[in-house]
Amino acid sequence: MKKGEHYMGVVERVDFPNKGIINIDGTVCVVKNVTPGQTVEFVVSKKREGKVEGRLFNVIKEAPNAIKSPCPHFGLCGGCNYLNMAYEDQLKLKETQVRRLLDRALEKQDAEWEFLGIKGSPKAYEYRNKMEFTFGDEYKDGPICLGMHKRGSFHDVVTVNECQLVDEDFRKILSLTLEYFKSLPYFHKLTHKGYLRHLLVRKATKTSEILVALVTTSQTPEGVDREFLNGWKDELLSSVGQNIVGVLNIINDSIADVVKADSTDILFGRDYINEEILGLNFKISTFSFFQTNSLGAEVLYETAREFIGDLSNNGVPEATVFDLYSGTGTIAQLMAPVAKKVIGVEIVKEAVEAAKENAELNGLHNCEFVADDVLVALDKIPERPDYIILDPPRDGINPKALRKIIDYNVDSLVYISCKPTSLVRDLEAFLLAGYVVKKVCLVDMFPNVPHIETVCLLSRKAPV
Repeated sequence: MKKGEHYMGVVERVDFPNKGIINIDGTVCVVKNVTPGQTVEFVVSKKREGKVEGRLFNVIKEAPNAIKSPCPHFGLCGGCNYLNMAYEDQLKLKETQVRRLLDRALEKQDAEWEFLGIKGSPKAYEYRNKMEFTFGDEYKDGPICLGMHKRGSFHDVVTVNECQLVDEDFRKILSLTLEYFKSLPYFHKLTHKGYLRHLLVRKATKTSEILVALVTTSQTPEGVDREFLNGWKDELLSSVGQNIVGVLNIINDSIADVVKADSTDILFGRDYINEEILGLNFKISTFSFFQTNSLGAEVLYETAREFIGDLSNNGVPEATVFDLYSGTGTIAQLMAPVAKKVIGVEIVKEAVEAAKENAELNGLHNCEFVADDVLVALDKIPERPDYIILDPPRDGINPKALRKIIDYNVDSLVYISCKPTSLVRDLEAFLLAGYVVKKVCLVDMFPNVPHIETVCLLSRKAPV
């Protein structure tokens, strides 16, 4: 097999996160953006040390169990991978992927462990509570678009006005915004010239409150002033209605293609929405980290709470709980009623301020939140935990921080992972240190895309 050559084959399986496996005359080829059972044509893009990677060129034949995608943008937009699979088949695929990783990681564990399978999202479509849409063009010098990046492209954008991951309010806001600003220049990543950058929309699932933010540069075109922006705001309020609680214009002059604020002008209302998770209230600002699937988050946190169990002594809370990588403190606040004290550690200062504010909002006074790197913070916190909850970012836990966590020698801990390959890497260190995996459950927070959450209960082995 040579680079640039075309081959055809059947996708035998898809490994996490998005690696289609095709066997061509004994050579294993990895091709992304495919689903099991498809017959595809691919182009060899890399060949190194016996490993072959290919780029999908064409789907010759769909899998026998394929369905018609409910989204007209599927295949062109890079947002979804599995919209041509029934949701039950998606769950089976993800369960098989993670089980394969765990079986390999735990094959030397000398204790039984329980695999509880996968819990699906309460909604397979229209589940997202946040979207960041990008202004651009679908092809060079083409008409302005507003949506997601084209699959496999860093520059080209597809208008996703019929996206099925969000509800009708998102779609209305996108279409109205594109129509209102279609004559203005978008920000070009190469020249760093232009005005329109992103449209950020957040909508709370339980309260239905909506926050809309237009992200632009300070390179304001002639005729664009506060009155012009107010015209856009008025159309939003007229079209979408009273659920909109805030409309913002965020200025971002950063060269990097990230959604951030140099300054914010509130055109209407306020810069946050309120959401409810398992009976607790959360204030979510423009850039706050919050799970993008509110109903799925309830399933995830209920599962984690079940794994943790009752920490009280005859009904009296006595345990000190560390919630490491605590984000906006959702898990910490769910644990507060059954713990003596909960200490959350999060490196993002804005998230910590939000956690403190939300704890006060919920009347929880036994929560403490520390704004610091976990690696550094653990040397400063005087308390020792009775229980540890871990919910690190995708890359997992810093090895030095992991060593400090292990040295607390707690009897049990819960590891919540959004990337199972990072989880199995970190599990190796826990197993070497005398911990065993007791049980694992998967929660699908991300229907139609490859990601999956894994909840893992670990316990320290009793001395022989």
